[in-house]
Amino acid sequence: MNQGLLNSLTDAERLLVAETERDALKGLDEDELLDLHQRIRRARTKYVKNYRRAASAAVAGVGGRGMSYPRNQRDRDKAELFESVLAKVSREVAVVANRASMQLRAERLAAARAAKGAAPATPTSEPKSATVTRPRATKTTGGLKKDASTRAMGARRQAKRDSR
Repeated sequence: MNQGLLNSLTDAERLLVAETERDALKGLDEDELLDLHQRIRRARTKYVKNYRRAASAAVAGVGGRGMSYPRNQRDRDKAELFESVLAKVSREVAVVANRASMQLRAERLAAARAAKGAAPATPTSEPKSATVTRPRATKTTGGLKKDASTRAMGARRQAKRDSR
């Protein structure tokens, strides 16, 4: 990150950016990461809003968007900084959420296996035959009627071409 930009941050913003370092993120759980994500998103939105407002106000005074671009560089840089920090936190939230969902899935499967093993077995009079496999359903675009209509339309179009 640009050292000049980091020096222009307020103490609260500098602490917010420091919370997104790799070591600091590893110690946070999912709820704390979501809270950090929300705070960073607010900061990013603040600077994007400030930049857009100042840029649109400067257009009239300077005479064009191209001429007003060099002005308001600091807000634009801060918005970009918080955007990159937000992306980093978002990736970490995704990793932690995925880990939590896999853990929950494993717990549910273990509970289901335990419940299945504890259930009394019912005797069957005849052994099960080989499992019957059904053909997989083809993917449709919105229902059988719509697919049939689309095929019929194509058939009509082809018949019209063939009759020429």
